[in-house]
Amino acid sequence: MPAAVLSPARTVRWSVFVLLAIAGLFYVKWYPYYGRAFVAASQHSIGHSILMGDAPSAPAPSWSAALGYALAYGKAIWQAMVLGLLLGSGIQALLPVNWVQRALGGRGFGSVLAGGLLAIPGMMCTCCAAPVVVGLRRHQAAPGAAVAFWLGNTTLNPATLVFTGFVLGWHWTLLRLALGVPMVFGLGYLVNRMATATTPMVELPPQEAEPRSFAEVARRWLRIFVQMAVRLIPEYLVIVLLLGAVRAWMFPHVGPDIGNEWFWIVALALAGMLFVIPTAGEVPIVQAMLALGLGGGPAAALLLTLPPVSLPSLAMLGRSFRVRTLVAIASAVVGVGILGGALAAWLGMH
Repeated sequence: MPAAVLSPARTVRWSVFVLLAIAGLFYVKWYPYYGRAFVAASQHSIGHSILMGDAPSAPAPSWSAALGYALAYGKAIWQAMVLGLLLGSGIQALLPVNWVQRALGGRGFGSVLAGGLLAIPGMMCTCCAAPVVVGLRRHQAAPGAAVAFWLGNTTLNPATLVFTGFVLGWHWTLLRLALGVPMVFGLGYLVNRMATATTPMVELPPQEAEPRSFAEVARRWLRIFVQMAVRLIPEYLVIVLLLGAVRAWMFPHVGPDIGNEWFWIVALALAGMLFVIPTAGEVPIVQAMLALGLGGGPAAALLLTLPPVSLPSLAMLGRSFRVRTLVAIASAVVGVGILGGALAAWLGMH
């Protein structure tokens, strides 16, 4: 196709993608969280814990517990999940591969920094960001940049940081930033170092020819959207149901007897990494547990490990990264949670 014809078409497709991202994020994230910040400031709360409500323990494992959690979680995230699928498929249908490569394809720290900074306005939960990460990897984004984008959506979420400060105290926000920033950019850089130009993280699919009409673009976008939804959503729902059912086993009866012992810090760091929550869900969870007498160390471990990754989001990205890379990321998140728990216990945070 002649460049003179291709350039305006690319400009229109880029404009459509940017407009979708801005309008979608404004409706799903920016405007609701703006109002929620005032609620957090005035009431020092953003709602009940989705994990166990006001009770000291989650309901016993059952189908009712599974469905109850899945419905509550789905109600909280469905709009963001649809937006994530639209953006993830839109990257592949609307944006030329070389544009993504230029911005996020480098194997140095620059692409990691770009990926982490691009994540900040996204403010998505780990599972809703996963389809966007799939789209970025399909369009040749470097693995480290994609990881920084994935982790940055939750860990560097400015709304959650504000909620944390108003609800839990600004010392908790500082702890999260002090460990979260190195986690996002450090893990991204580490993942890039694990990959080489001759040994890619995964075998990426061959790129399709660039669409030649807007009707072709629309058909391609719809096809990719349906393919992503069919592949990602079923496994996602199954794991969410499973976690909702067994959450009483993952999170014990909370009370003053769970103090700053190493066992509890490690156990809750691991449970927090595996479990799935909506955006900012960790704030009321930690608030409720602290009110029930949980030690500051385990609370800090949860605050740092609940948001960045989860078992469902790791499964959703199973074809975008090698298994050993996902295991390394999950292990590093647990390690950061343990370090944060140790610091909180040492500093006497509560």
